[in-house]
Amino acid sequence: MVKTKNKKMKLTSKILLALALGVGFGIISNLFFPANANELISKWVLEPVGKVFLRAIKMIVVPLVLCSLIAGVASMGDIKKVGRIGGKIVAYYMMTTAFAISIALVISNIFKPGNTGMNNLESATKITTKEAPFIMDIFVKMVPVNPIKSMVEGNMLQIIFFAILFGLGITIIGKKAEPLLNVINQANEVLLKIIGLVMLTAPYGVFALISKVIMFQGIDVLEKLFQYVGVVIFVLIVQAVIVYGIALKILGKVNPIKFYKKFWPVMVVAFSTSSSNATIPVNLEACEEKLGIPERISSFTIPLGATINMDGTAVMQGVAAIFIANVYGMNLSLEQQLMVILTATLASIGTAGVPSAGVVMLTMVLQQVGLPIEGAALVLSVDRIVDMFRTTANITGDAIGTLIVANSENELDLDVYNSEISVESNINN
Repeated sequence: MVKTKNKKMKLTSKILLALALGVGFGIISNLFFPANANELISKWVLEPVGKVFLRAIKMIVVPLVLCSLIAGVASMGDIKKVGRIGGKIVAYYMMTTAFAISIALVISNIFKPGNTGMNNLESATKITTKEAPFIMDIFVKMVPVNPIKSMVEGNMLQIIFFAILFGLGITIIGKKAEPLLNVINQANEVLLKIIGLVMLTAPYGVFALISKVIMFQGIDVLEKLFQYVGVVIFVLIVQAVIVYGIALKILGKVNPIKFYKKFWPVMVVAFSTSSSNATIPVNLEACEEKLGIPERISSFTIPLGATINMDGTAVMQGVAAIFIANVYGMNLSLEQQLMVILTATLASIGTAGVPSAGVVMLTMVLQQVGLPIEGAALVLSVDRIVDMFRTTANITGDAIGTLIVANSENELDLDVYNSEISVESNINN
């Protein structure tokens, strides 16, 4: 047991080291390797390794979300409790998302990114756009016609809806459904073990993913749209450190520093994969083993948050809207900016937890306020870099919301949370 836990601690260090080495290798290859050599390295090594790592994690996401949500809802044993916790977490997610984009708009209006230095609008590559959906359609389409098809397609909102109903059904039936619940719990345990095996490959996947991004976009990537990238990252830091820190202190009634000390390995995984869904397994593990959050709560709120809680994405959309307006010499009125807040908050419900999904949602926000949709192509060129930061904010918000809800239910294990390292230290002793 001691050896296993030590390996886990070593794995965290390996992931961080792989991230640093990947950035270094990417910069060196971008500056000194010929383009055709980089293409070959990417095609034969980096791309396959990175894709295998992401596919292995995504392989587990759908069955894990399904089993963990069913088990989480059923284990509460009280329909009223399910409704109470669900109401609290959804309210928290929506409020923080609206707050995040409001901060983004305020700071963007102060710094005015894109006001100067952009003269190449005609060269912007057009991207595929979507019409903004009628908001009620989002809620209608949450109900799956065929749950099996939803699982095959990875439609997370529909999977979550079905899993919650399934868990409620088990709760209502009671003892007669206990054998089925036991099977689901056992399946959930198996999936968590599979996650452990997959995460052994994380250092290689992280190295490959980061190397490829830096290799082709280079250190110039921040120079192309420096103002936009800088403002987005600044707002995300404000959201992740100050806003979340205050939420932990006031609402969660815990020490924020302890949270970040224990949660940073999950943030590293989110940063490297740029996928909220791919981070669900390690997020669940950290919440339960390091933060003292009971599984019956985290298994419900974390998968839900990966689908509807997109604070980082909302920040990007707010800054991007002001940036694109400035680039095209347009001014957004107060009413238009309020519409950005409303549209981005509601759109976050339907944003998939996969890399760069926020850019597609951005086109809907731009349509709502009358900005040129082609402007989204400007931010697309650096979106892979921005995506890493906003995904980190997204999953951090999921965990903090989960902790706050657990504390409000008097179910947060403060002994585990306040332990110097984590629950592992207790086991080792």
